[in-house]
Amino acid sequence: MPSTETVFQRTGENTMIVNMGPQHPSTHGVLRVICELEGETIVSCRCVIGYLHTGMEKEAEYQQYNKCVVMTDRMDYLNSNGNNLAHALAVEKLLACEIPKRAQYLRVILAELSRLSSHLVWLGTHALDMGAMTPLFYAFQQREYILDMFEMFSGVRMMPSWIVPGGLRGDMPEGFPERLHKFLDGFPKELEVLEGLLVENPIWKERTFDVGILSAQQSLELGCSGPIARASGVAWDVRKSNPYSSYEDFDFSIPVGKRGDVYDRFLVRIAEMRESCKILRQAIDGLPEGPVTTSDRKIVPPPRTELDNSMESLIHHFKLYTEGYHPPVGEAYVGIEGSKGELGFYIISDGSNRPYRWHERPSSYMNLKSLEVLAVGRMIADVIAIIGSIDIVLGEIDR
Repeated sequence: MPSTETVFQRTGENTMIVNMGPQHPSTHGVLRVICELEGETIVSCRCVIGYLHTGMEKEAEYQQYNKCVVMTDRMDYLNSNGNNLAHALAVEKLLACEIPKRAQYLRVILAELSRLSSHLVWLGTHALDMGAMTPLFYAFQQREYILDMFEMFSGVRMMPSWIVPGGLRGDMPEGFPERLHKFLDGFPKELEVLEGLLVENPIWKERTFDVGILSAQQSLELGCSGPIARASGVAWDVRKSNPYSSYEDFDFSIPVGKRGDVYDRFLVRIAEMRESCKILRQAIDGLPEGPVTTSDRKIVPPPRTELDNSMESLIHHFKLYTEGYHPPVGEAYVGIEGSKGELGFYIISDGSNRPYRWHERPSSYMNLKSLEVLAVGRMIADVIAIIGSIDIVLGEIDR
């Protein structure tokens, strides 16, 4: 690994290699971008990954299914609840497990709060990359309120592991609906403040408008998904095309852009935050009564109150945490709409208590490839704006 952030190497009479990263603060992680320049114009661009490789997919193959959940938290750590949900849905597909309606709605609430939190981190850091410090404070203030709600649920702020195969670890805590309603009442106004800082800001528009244009055809060919594809005019959202966890019960729109540039990707994510608020309000107002886990005691542990009085419950609890469960031989893939695009898990079961193969379809990894197309013909300073607009997390890329 180079010890400096930028290395220059002349390759010919007219071009020069600029080695950006892997310690550059605006690459949003340990990403190395090799740019070939002619003057300040990028002739070619190549992304080099692997500096953060953790081997989480292989590690998960040595863990019981119910103990793989903590691996998912640490991939895209800004969208932990979404990762938990995708893993849980894939395991539940193998188990042919039915999840109660209340648990499905609570999963949607956690997933949409994670989407808001992730988009707020993106917005604050994206603006900071280009010299705008004020939006960071506004965005992170709202994110703190969301993390407080995660802490109410699970006791932790970023990696809750609260969505598990079979349902949830527990019901929502007392006072959560009031806290969520208070947030939903105030957040749209705060979002308007952020828009006021950036939408018509001449410097912001100069740095983002018509920069890093990705056509709809290019987006499809590169396998992009999420806001980056929708900003290019591809009106595709897994929550609409393949509804999961009762998303078909909610009324929301798919924001779509026209130009597919950095500015459009900014506008699409802003609009998505408003749609998430609509979903959250519908979910908490229409939250059904009932259990939050499946009734199968071989998949989820019995309630703690039963362990002192029921030997059968104690046996189920002991067997579950020592042996786990054994899905039938088969394979399953479930994709969800994560904060950055389609996020899915492909799992192969050999009938044992741990996955034979466990693989993530990471949205950040798929979307990053577009940088090599978007950067060509632009100035070196535009690379910063383009990387920020793609919204990557290296923990998901180098999983």
